[in-house]
Amino acid sequence: MIQAVRSTPTAPTTAALLQSERRLNEPMSQDPSTSTDPQLLALRDRIDAIDRELLALLNKRAGVAQEVGELKKRDGSPVFRPEREAQVIDKLKQANPGPLRTDSIAPIWREIMSASRALEALTRVAYLGPAGTFSEQAALGYFGSSIDKVPCVSIDEVFRATSAGAADFGVVPVENSTEGVVARSLDLLLNTPLSIVGETSLLVRHNLLRKDPSSSGVIAVVAHAQALAQCHTWLSEHLPQAERRPVSSNAEGARLASQDPSLAAIASTRAASEFGLHVVAPAIQDDAHNRTRFAIVAHPHTHPTPKPTGHDCTSLVVSVTNRPGAVHDMLVPLKANGVSMTRFESRPARSGQWEYFFYIDIEGHPDQPAVGLALKQLREVCAFFKVLGTYPVDVH
Repeated sequence: MIQAVRSTPTAPTTAALLQSERRLNEPMSQDPSTSTDPQLLALRDRIDAIDRELLALLNKRAGVAQEVGELKKRDGSPVFRPEREAQVIDKLKQANPGPLRTDSIAPIWREIMSASRALEALTRVAYLGPAGTFSEQAALGYFGSSIDKVPCVSIDEVFRATSAGAADFGVVPVENSTEGVVARSLDLLLNTPLSIVGETSLLVRHNLLRKDPSSSGVIAVVAHAQALAQCHTWLSEHLPQAERRPVSSNAEGARLASQDPSLAAIASTRAASEFGLHVVAPAIQDDAHNRTRFAIVAHPHTHPTPKPTGHDCTSLVVSVTNRPGAVHDMLVPLKANGVSMTRFESRPARSGQWEYFFYIDIEGHPDQPAVGLALKQLREVCAFFKVLGTYPVDVH
């Protein structure tokens, strides 16, 4: 029989007592925020003074923006002009002497312009919700945080809300660097009156989120179908037995996972904070450089085509009759006028006759002579022709 042996605590040695006393007598490390270093205090005073100057200048800028808003009200002009904001950011990037990083300019000035714009009127922006989606992140990145958020349950609802005037703008995903186009967005761009007035792209990092801080016992992974596809390799390796269950959005998956410990979600860290979930595995997307491109859509009656900025894109959808060489003939006007095509996608026309629509992005603005002539000639050789929008390229 094995007897349990109880260990008897030993008394501390004299050396240990002396060492403890020395530690107690040592001065405690000073909190950096209460430092009395005169050089550091002087630098902080300078920063405080600069902050006060910045605040005064921001309010002065906001006052001028209010004057602009009054003129816009008289003229009936829209509050938000994407080409104007793109030009402001582009000029500031070119003028930046440093040490502030150039890629920090856009997010800083987006927020400044958003706050100024809100003094005229809050911009209502529809996007695929709920809170914590990448669509919400894209909307805040493009318009700034001083907006009236209109989260929607589906991409269809984003288009409906914007078409009906419940939102001034809609933000919809159109393309992913891993999985290609978002088919539903392309179909809706074809069949609704909305036009593209801007674009933005987002580096997408998918995380496995769960109520418990472990991936053991996961029965199903819930996320948008695109996210499930973008994490296919990781899921096959680490959760091969788990069901992959598509839902309307990644944030909706996070909401469901917060209520059911058997579920895991794929979503952003923002969604993890929103729904109180653990990040069990970070950055599980198959492509480390996974990006999603979003289109900013609006009704052309209230938000006309942006004016040229010098860095523009024109998106269109066309179809041609089914005959030999038809696609070649469709592209000839672009080559003949020196217009560069940056995107070419085909989608079934759903007519049941194996016909296709072609989605094309070209560099430039229709007001440029070469681009305008190329579009005119292209229209003449196409059975169907629609400009989806002309807009400044992403300046983030």
